[in-house]
Amino acid sequence: MLSTISYLPQTAPAEILPNSLEAQVGNTPLIQLRNIAVAYDLAPAVQLYAKAEWFNPSGSVKDRAALNIILTAEREGLLKPGMTLLDSTSGNMGIAYALLGGARGYHVKLTLPANASPERIAILRAYGAELILTDPLEGSDGAIVEARRLAAADPTLYYANQYNNEASWQAHYRTTANEIWAQTDGRVTHFVAGLGTSGTFTGTTRRLKELNPAVHCISMQPDSPFNGLEGLKHMVTALKPGIYDEELADEDTAVKTEDAYEMARTLARREGLFVGISAAAAVVASLQIARALDKGVVVTILPDSGMKYLSEQFWKK
Repeated sequence: MLSTISYLPQTAPAEILPNSLEAQVGNTPLIQLRNIAVAYDLAPAVQLYAKAEWFNPSGSVKDRAALNIILTAEREGLLKPGMTLLDSTSGNMGIAYALLGGARGYHVKLTLPANASPERIAILRAYGAELILTDPLEGSDGAIVEARRLAAADPTLYYANQYNNEASWQAHYRTTANEIWAQTDGRVTHFVAGLGTSGTFTGTTRRLKELNPAVHCISMQPDSPFNGLEGLKHMVTALKPGIYDEELADEDTAVKTEDAYEMARTLARREGLFVGISAAAAVVASLQIARALDKGVVVTILPDSGMKYLSEQFWKK
């Protein structure tokens, strides 16, 4: 039985109509990576699982945060019909905003690096989002700075500010963690997630620690500020999100871009899972943890599929 939620304000959730698009967010499958476990010689008593977040309506884990940010802003009177929602994104969050915001009647304006994958830019334009492309050399930080500038210049915009919005991590506290707990029958021993906004790791960890303080929670980030792990932050050198709690992780691990690329190919060819780069990086990090165990249930998050990365050259190997 799930324990009482204590981190969240005791307010009624905004209404989500049955059979609506919003009602399809969450409750994603938990998939056991059996072939990967064998290929990487995991101990027989170690199980490796991953949440397939591309089952969300927009195709990524960001639907959870985007929906909660929108509903919370509506509840607090900050976002009203006819308004424009503004935020920075590396792609997936913007797509979630564009899909869910459009469904609820909002114009969506986004800043994102000009080197975001062509697939992501095309999807955003298909949903009708207004795009401001920023210097690719400045990465997601450059998009954040531009969004802040736009918000300061036009107070009529609703600046969602995902990197500093408590509703982001609260989405995972309410949903992702409880799903993992239920899907593993409370057997989860280790949780691994990448750091971008840090919302997924922060919210899921806080809730899992309430359910069982012994759950070991590991954050993952790129091994260098210059990397190809789109959507993830090298926290030592990046603009740190306001919702990031550097004391929360029991352990932090770093992943090389090349290892993530190799794992993306391996997952497609050994497990039939065509995943994105940050998802592959999460599996690399999970294996680093799992290979040191004699027994345990390791769970990670696969933020999206590989469909938005088809133009990447590494798939050709």
